Amino acid sequence: MLEMRPDCERCGADLPGQSPGAFICSFECTFCALCAEELDDVCPNCGGELMDRPTRSAAMLAKIPATTTRKISG
Repeated sequence: MLEMRPDCERCGADLPGQSPGAFICSFECTFCALCAEELDDVCPNCGGELMDRPTRSAAMLAKIPATTTRKISG
């Protein structure tokens, strides 16, 4: 199950689990669409490909919430 991180690791933009617009690599590093585009869809942490993160329905977020730990790197 995806961790569903709440923010872009590069700029800190909020990325709610039920909303589109987040991009992740295979290690779940998470970036907003603008940062992913600026990074040419390559994760700066591991070199992996950044892909659209799936959304999670509100019902499932209530049952299994997204993490609240922010990962902004800076």
